[in-house]
Amino acid sequence: MDWQSDRLSKRLNFSPARTEAVYALLAEIDAIKTAFRLTDQLPLQTSNRLTRSVIVTSTGASNRIEGNRLSDDQVEALYRNLHGGKFKSRDEQEVAGYLEMLALVLQSYNNMKLGEALILQLHRDMLKYSERDARRRGAYKFGANRVEAKDQSGQVIGVIFEPTPPHLTAEEMQELVAWRQWADATGFKHPLVRIGNFIFEYLAIHPFQDGNGRTSRLLTNLLLLQQGYMFTALVSHEKLIEERKADYYLALNQAQSSWKSQAEDIFPWLIYFLEIVKSQATGALVLVQDDRIENLLSHKQLALWQWAQTRNDTEFSRKTAIEALGFPPRTVEAIIKKLVELKRLERLGQGRGTRYRLTRPF
Repeated sequence: MDWQSDRLSKRLNFSPARTEAVYALLAEIDAIKTAFRLTDQLPLQTSNRLTRSVIVTSTGASNRIEGNRLSDDQVEALYRNLHGGKFKSRDEQEVAGYLEMLALVLQSYNNMKLGEALILQLHRDMLKYSERDARRRGAYKFGANRVEAKDQSGQVIGVIFEPTPPHLTAEEMQELVAWRQWADATGFKHPLVRIGNFIFEYLAIHPFQDGNGRTSRLLTNLLLLQQGYMFTALVSHEKLIEERKADYYLALNQAQSSWKSQAEDIFPWLIYFLEIVKSQATGALVLVQDDRIENLLSHKQLALWQWAQTRNDTEFSRKTAIEALGFPPRTVEAIIKKLVELKRLERLGQGRGTRYRLTRPF
């Protein structure tokens, strides 16, 4: 197979201007990667606590993107009692499986070889507690799973995207995995470009009846770690996607609109993906630079502090923080007060219009 001239490779040949935009983002990300061995520069206790926080926030965000209703507090409580008994709802069943698989990926990524078998296993084990998915977990789709637009009553009002039909799914997944193996072996393009391209194609194929988005985010964590982007274990990319969910679907839909055409345009998706990774890297850099963070902040204080640093907008309101983190209002108020006292945040305005911003640029 001539993978160099395959459409999966050809669509990565951008114009000079677009190439410059892509590699500007790559340079910023890799500057952080090469400047720090992040986990080596943080105390082990701090690193372990941040990783635990990532498991909770990533699981909550990844499932909420798909309509799950559990807050981070509820996810954390479930994580503490993960092996304590039955799960009361489908939301809990979905979260429990993701918690286990993300923890496995973060711990054992070096021993997980990307292939069809691994992808099927990730999907199967992610849904192992989900009673409704008993027949379809770990198996490619058996019926059409087109992406549909629905109105407020749940009625389908249009088709957004038609993924690969069931009878071609196995073949296209085999081709995608083979392309990935070739690209890695030959060093084709930058590692992050390869990852972004792989995840896009996976989402376009939509190989499973359900759980495609969640599996794609587990795979993203795996591939980033395997390429040495260790900040993946310190800052949640799922949380960043949740906060930019509209942009996520816009970029995906823009790229999917030309999928398999003579002029495939993956650029909108790739830029979005790289911006998310850049936000991860920037947030992790802040954690490394702040050598007092372990002693100063509790688990929830750290979660709000980390969230504030990785936002595109450095200013935020109390309401925004409550909605983003899922913490009770009084908890958020107490955390903000603590961060103001520590001169990490600055208060802007009074009353209902009060906003907060970071006290120093990052």
